[in-house]
Amino acid sequence: MPRFLEILLGDYSSQKGGYSARHKWLLPGVSCPQCKATWGGAGLNYPAVDLSDHPVAKKLSKARLEEDFDEFERLREQVRLLLPADYPLEPGTTFGPLVGKARGPFSALLQQYGGTLLVRPDALTLLQAEGLRGLRGCRTEMLFRPKGVPELLDLHIEPRGLLHEDCIPKSTPPPCPKCGRRGFSLPKEPILDGVSLPTDLDLFRLRNFATMLIVTEHFKDVMERFELDGLTFRELPVR
Repeated sequence: MPRFLEILLGDYSSQKGGYSARHKWLLPGVSCPQCKATWGGAGLNYPAVDLSDHPVAKKLSKARLEEDFDEFERLREQVRLLLPADYPLEPGTTFGPLVGKARGPFSALLQQYGGTLLVRPDALTLLQAEGLRGLRGCRTEMLFRPKGVPELLDLHIEPRGLLHEDCIPKSTPPPCPKCGRRGFSLPKEPILDGVSLPTDLDLFRLRNFATMLIVTEHFKDVMERFELDGLTFRELPVR
């Protein structure tokens, strides 16, 4: 059976450089009239989706809470056609380029926040040349310092796998039929749902825990063989 690994967030000893930025557009948070939760998810980032000429671009350019759930649904449906039909679009989903500032020099890959993975162009070219699948680099709108450092690209990472139900606390309620929220913390011992895992990608995010980025053993092997820095991994069981 193929081996899958989680990219560990927070191992800053292996990363160089940093940034302060946010994606250009985002769906608002919501106050759900059914489950009464006020929330906006994290990790569902679609940097390849360009809303520059879209009718809702201006409204989605600022972080806010949309208390009118019907209006949230209207906004969500306005952007749904820009993505595959089965891709999740939760409150807080972001689109477009990162906007802000960054200071290098940078490690080959940089995961400063859960759900967002940046890569140097030279490292991306090498990874793609080694046959790694699902690596799509997107330009940012960040100001890079010092002058002359290579600009980082933001990877558009598909939501394609699931945490197995066996590792989700039994007390976790089913998703809200209105807003889709199913709140639970990251399990201490995550287990991947083998049936849900893609066979055509070497990098993907989990649909039911979008800040978790998963790679194949091939991805890790290429990183180590070419001594690309910035990431550490832990293998996850598959059931």
